[in-house]
Amino acid sequence: MTVNKQLGMRIAYLRKKHGWSQEELSFRSGIHKNYLSDLENGRRNPSLKIIEHLAKAFEVTLFDLFLGIEGFED
Repeated sequence: MTVNKQLGMRIAYLRKKHGWSQEELSFRSGIHKNYLSDLENGRRNPSLKIIEHLAKAFEVTLFDLFLGIEGFED
């Protein structure tokens, strides 16, 4: 599995853990909802700026955003 797919699964996991829709995460992060959908499905290669926006929205460190992505498998 690619790192993009693993990160996407981690983002979806955190979003659902917070009880947020993609629209809510879009609002909180300033990232377009369609782009978030592509991220969650592993179709985008996010920039560091996008990753930073997501970490701030989830109120986690960059390290914590990536924590456990190797555990997400097909």
